[in-house]
Amino acid sequence: MRVVFAGTPEVAVPTLRRLLESEHEVVGVISRPDAVSGRGRKVSRSPVALVADEEGVEVFQPRRLSDDGVADKLAEWNPEVAVVVAYGGLVPPALLELPEHGWINLHFSVLPAWRGAAPVQASIAAGDEFAGATTFLLEEGLDTGPVFGVITERIKPTDTSGDLLARLADAGSSLVITTLDGLAAGILVPAAQPLDGVSHAPKVTVEDARIRWDRPAHIVDRLIRAHTPAPGAWTTLDDARIKVGPPQGITELDADQAVPAPGELRVTKKDVFVGTAGKPVRLGTVQPPGKKPMAAADWARGARLTDGQVLR
Repeated sequence: MRVVFAGTPEVAVPTLRRLLESEHEVVGVISRPDAVSGRGRKVSRSPVALVADEEGVEVFQPRRLSDDGVADKLAEWNPEVAVVVAYGGLVPPALLELPEHGWINLHFSVLPAWRGAAPVQASIAAGDEFAGATTFLLEEGLDTGPVFGVITERIKPTDTSGDLLARLADAGSSLVITTLDGLAAGILVPAAQPLDGVSHAPKVTVEDARIRWDRPAHIVDRLIRAHTPAPGAWTTLDDARIKVGPPQGITELDADQAVPAPGELRVTKKDVFVGTAGKPVRLGTVQPPGKKPMAAADWARGARLTDGQVLR
């Protein structure tokens, strides 16, 4: 089939590459506009646009899909189907029916669970045992369209959102090809989503990633892993914001060490422990302002941390 692909970040690249290797023809790519970033204020293209450039596929980068010219570009490409993976913008109703087979979205949850922008972060933070990916037909509602196919993936105890999303992006790319193959053969019909089990995962904010040390240790652990690598879990020490990597486990202190209060530090030569509402957690990596991530013990030595200081 003639396919238009809409995507922007690295997580969308596996699907684009699989489409380019498949029997389907990618006639065009839609991606977000080039962005200015970094200290040098350099203009950078999205990961998806870079791959399309390498493969000689035309890239179209409107500010919004509702802009003038988008419908004309789709008409020029004349796709039979559009595939969307983490594009980063809404598809307006006027465009939904332009391809014969509509717009197929790869969403990183088992719908109807975790509809919204941050399903992987939400599933880890909630302590789900499994995550997954779904291909479904876009409609006007938020991730409410009928489902073509689903895969599942067990969430490992040490998974960060980055780890899990990378696995789902790879497995989900195969699901997209299977979905398109079924549509092309005329043997695949989408099924309505169940009415039960609906949950929502709105876009993550920086404040969502702030660590609440007054919660149980396993909740603290989930929150940090859910927000690693982006936007990055954080806390403050003396009003300085510090990013915190996944803990190195929930631990027991030596018998002669008092259990720290929530946020309170216990510092040894090799480790840094932080109190929670239950057992303390042992910090892994820490990133102070203006510095690269480092081992917690190195941070403690450099900052001359002592027992009793408090993270807030």
